[in-house]
Amino acid sequence: MANDKRAMIGARIAKELKDGDYVNLGIGLPTEAVNHIPKGVQVLFQSENGMLGVGPNPAAGEEDKDMINAGGGFITALPGASFFDSATSFAIIRGGHIDATVLGALQVDMEGNLANWMIPGKMVPGMGGAMDLVTGAKKVIVAMEHCDKNGNSKVLTKCNLPLTAKAKVSLIITDMAVLQVTPEGLVLCEIAEGLSVDDVIKATEAKLIIPQNVKYF
Repeated sequence: MANDKRAMIGARIAKELKDGDYVNLGIGLPTEAVNHIPKGVQVLFQSENGMLGVGPNPAAGEEDKDMINAGGGFITALPGASFFDSATSFAIIRGGHIDATVLGALQVDMEGNLANWMIPGKMVPGMGGAMDLVTGAKKVIVAMEHCDKNGNSKVLTKCNLPLTAKAKVSLIITDMAVLQVTPEGLVLCEIAEGLSVDDVIKATEAKLIIPQNVKYF
């Protein structure tokens, strides 16, 4: 079931990416998008540990211990891929050269605020490059499960964890819905097959704007 959700979210992320885009994928769930880019569409994926041209995940048994992404997951390299140091990697990010970044989140709210780096009372490895990415990328997409392990909504009226960035998120893709961040609030654009609008409303703490026709994905 978890793999089905992961693939569904990854495929929906891929629909947001255009031919020729330079895209940074956060660790974990966002990296699934690499496996769903349609043939004939070239998206140049950047890994902040120093690579441009990340390809699909390697087949089982074909992993290369020297080919990993920023989260330590195994990756492949597309023809023409390049490798560089962290200074160059973050110059790309901070210089505004990334068309879109896709990040996971602990919380996101109706103002487009993002909290994804610290859980109070728990040890964390640090904020990583998230603050740079959400500031430097032209479009910020959050990809995550709609609720946490306790069934609590991660889509809130107001984040209550320390923020990674304020008002930077433009689109939220979850296992239940696609939500657009607008000045008026969160617009429910699409819902997952098998769910209803009411299912999404009940699972969402934030108030949603419901258009007349909500699509399925």
